[in-house]
Amino acid sequence: MPLIAAALLLGANPGWAHSSEPAVTAPPPAPYQAVSSLVKLPDFIPGMGQLYVDPTTLPAGPFLAFDHDGKLVSTIYMIPLAQMKPDMHIDNLLSPGGKVDHVDIMYNAGHPGVAEPHIHIVLWHVSAADEARVAK
Repeated sequence: MPLIAAALLLGANPGWAHSSEPAVTAPPPAPYQAVSSLVKLPDFIPGMGQLYVDPTTLPAGPFLAFDHDGKLVSTIYMIPLAQMKPDMHIDNLLSPGGKVDHVDIMYNAGHPGVAEPHIHIVLWHVSAADEARVAK
């Protein structure tokens, strides 16, 4: 089983992700770090927000995305296409931000930190209308 699938299935996340208290403000506690401190990316990415990740979960994540006010808006997983196989299942995606309002899945050709082609699975914790907070 690919490492990413195993991490997702086993819920490779810090203990607080399982608590009843979601991480709702930036910065999240260790072991999460700002993605911009790990790879050459801006502190805030329009459409995604300010991202934090536990480096041991790369490249899949979860990445926690915060708006300009430091409010958690989404949890993002980045799954390399090379690891997607016919028998692969992505089950039990954890949502450290709590309740999921809706989900978006999109292709990405690669960027610093996850250079290979991959998909983004975005678990939005805000309404589609509120996504605008991370668009600018």
